Amino acid sequence: MTAPNQALPVPPADLPGTLGALRAAGHRYQTVKQELRHNLLARMRSGEDRFPGIVGYDDSVLPEVERALLAGHDMVLLGERGQGKTRLIRSLVALLDEWTPVLPGSVLNEHPLHPLTPASRALVAEAGDDLPVGWLHRSMRYGEKLATPDTSVGDLIGDVDPIRLAQGRTLGDPETIHFGLVPRTNRGIFAVNELPDLAERIQVALLNVLEERDIQVRGYQLRLPLDLFLVASANPEDYTNRGRIITPLKDRFGAEVRTHYPVDLELELALIRQEADLVAEVPEHVLEVLARFARAVRESSSVDPRSGVSARFAIAAAETVAAGALRRAGLLAAAGSADADADGTVRLEAPVARVGDAVSVTSTLRGKVEFESGEEGRETEILAHLLRTATAETFRARLAGLDLSGFTALVAEGAVIETGELVASAELLRQVGTVPGLAKALDRLGLGDAPTPEQAAAGVEFVLEGLHLTRRLGKDVTESGRTVYGGRS
Repeated sequence: MTAPNQALPVPPADLPGTLGALRAAGHRYQTVKQELRHNLLARMRSGEDRFPGIVGYDDSVLPEVERALLAGHDMVLLGERGQGKTRLIRSLVALLDEWTPVLPGSVLNEHPLHPLTPASRALVAEAGDDLPVGWLHRSMRYGEKLATPDTSVGDLIGDVDPIRLAQGRTLGDPETIHFGLVPRTNRGIFAVNELPDLAERIQVALLNVLEERDIQVRGYQLRLPLDLFLVASANPEDYTNRGRIITPLKDRFGAEVRTHYPVDLELELALIRQEADLVAEVPEHVLEVLARFARAVRESSSVDPRSGVSARFAIAAAETVAAGALRRAGLLAAAGSADADADGTVRLEAPVARVGDAVSVTSTLRGKVEFESGEEGRETEILAHLLRTATAETFRARLAGLDLSGFTALVAEGAVIETGELVASAELLRQVGTVPGLAKALDRLGLGDAPTPEQAAAGVEFVLEGLHLTRRLGKDVTESGRTVYGGRS
């Protein structure tokens, strides 16, 4: 797919320019499904990655997708929101040939060796081997429509063009039709997202496309043998006889593939690392808290399981936490808060996320979660509890068995450690000083042998919060929003 305002790919100069040259080069016509099968097999044999960027589906979803492609079956992906269905569909484009020959000017992307319309067949017969040949990049062979109740037959299939009809053409002439998205993606892949949201009469319009490969416009049937790979996505709840899908359309799809959320924590983390656009450093232990948080929300009895919790929830959480770290660095610089290195060089706060920055996601991401009806008014409270649970689980997983008595001893005699959103790293570290066990804790958190002050502060804050959540340290929040750790809870 070519993004808006992106230049169209330019065909290599050595591609044949005429029908005669195309034949002489030994080119053979293949349908889209044959092309997908051929290129998928080639990747299998070479060991090349078949679906780059698709995380967590190697042993479950992708084998089923591959079987559907090899069988030449149109396919529907069933899954809750945010399971990567659209991402997977769009990745299929990479299995098409990079360049394919077309008749120049054909809105149906007709192949020079396989013209569809009477006009194109006449043109090929008249010009013969001198017929000019154009080339279409695979990024232009993908069409997509988000199904909405107001989608019309004209949008998907096409409609009669009254101007062309007034010029003397008959309804039996394909030239009278202004083709919709599906025919214009001929010789490509067409995707319908959220298929059950189409009105039933629009679903009926797709029946002929899927089975007979022709189209009907205003009751007139055009015999155009469209060459398409049709793939759709749907929520399983809607894709049933009790839902909003008509049974004959279900029968036309050769394969139904169920998608799912990442099955384990490592895959959730891998997805966040791959997809999140982070504007600041987010340490691994903070990412793990967010991954566990997303999984806890997904499994919570307070959340509607039919809507699911999108993978975008954890991704947006990581981006929000990174933004909090960048905001802290910017505000501390504006306030003139800086620290000096040993040589006297003044250094500003670097943006590194801390676990305390995650608190804001409970309010900013609340709208991404559909709660059960009985939980109205408790949404933020539920998310805050689940975040604390995720933090405690990460603390136990990362620092189990480590002697952290140095931290509890630090505040045993009434001393307190103050941290918070706008507390500089140097200030936090000065309060802690040299604590036995700190170096081992930072190493367990993956912060290395020589962490920066900001990384060390992130580790210290995580240890303090973990000790509080496991009932070994007290914690208070001041009116100014700062967090004070001290005493035994």
